[in-house]
Amino acid sequence: MYIGKKKTEKVKITCIDYYGDYFQEKQTDTVDEVIPFSNTSTSTWINVDGIHQLDTIETIGKHFNIHPLVLEDIMNTGQRPKMEDFGDYLFIVLKMLHYDEEDDETKTEQVSLVLSSKYVLSFQEDEGDVFDPIRERIRTDRGRIRKMGVDYLAYSLIDAIVDNYFMVLEKIGEKIEDIEDELVKNPTPEVLHTIHRFKRELIFLRKSVWPLREVISRLERWESPLIDKSIDIYLRDVYDHTIQVIDALETFRDMLSGMLDIYLSSVSNRMNEVMKVLTIIATIFIPLTLVTGIYGMNFRYMPELESPWGYPLAYAVMLAISAVMLVYFRRKRWL
Repeated sequence: MYIGKKKTEKVKITCIDYYGDYFQEKQTDTVDEVIPFSNTSTSTWINVDGIHQLDTIETIGKHFNIHPLVLEDIMNTGQRPKMEDFGDYLFIVLKMLHYDEEDDETKTEQVSLVLSSKYVLSFQEDEGDVFDPIRERIRTDRGRIRKMGVDYLAYSLIDAIVDNYFMVLEKIGEKIEDIEDELVKNPTPEVLHTIHRFKRELIFLRKSVWPLREVISRLERWESPLIDKSIDIYLRDVYDHTIQVIDALETFRDMLSGMLDIYLSSVSNRMNEVMKVLTIIATIFIPLTLVTGIYGMNFRYMPELESPWGYPLAYAVMLAISAVMLVYFRRKRWL
């Protein structure tokens, strides 16, 4: 069963066959046209855009001798990054990320690789990926990719996915800086909501990237005839990049946790300032209330009631009390 986004588009299959000066590329929507490339002496990359059609995936699995459990993992897009050795081929699951500017969120897509001695099969959920630089290098014969085997091709695909993580992290870092600036200027509940959203997003990214470290490490140390020893140094470089991505994710998580503490402290400080002002106002009016309460009693025989200066004098006393208290609060730096 296909477990993923509902789609009705046709599956697009692209085949690139090369070795040295030889190069051939073709695009089709049927499996029969790419089956002959499974037994050639050249290096072949077959990319499948769309895994929602069961019959197409079954046909590919039948002709390329892929285990049914592998086909099941390919169509189940909720897999974690992993690597499995089936003897004749290696099965690798990765997560390809891209930042959607319109929705302001990071989206993920599962990429499954089947590495054999003669070909690499790549399965993607949607059309569009980060592999265009690799295609261009193969077409123009730049670099060493056409002089190397399919193991180097598999490394190049993995490296392109990992390098794209840095582009996504750069976008997330810019958003976090904007949140930090807004937090300093105006810590509103909307900023708190944004902080929580990015924290959830980073947790999701961590689950997508963290297992990749183990996958790359296993590929580097795995004693498989499908991966030449000369590829180990390149896999080690991808491993270092993966560690940098994980460190960046942990740094962003710490920054968001710190911003959450800053928000709570800012709200608490604002509340304290409000309470301080209200307390000072109440404290000033306490003795004034006492004076007005005393002279508001309706006893018949009270001093100063018959005095023509009684009211101005009481008013002056209250103003003097307020002034003295304000001066006292100012010297105590409570104002």
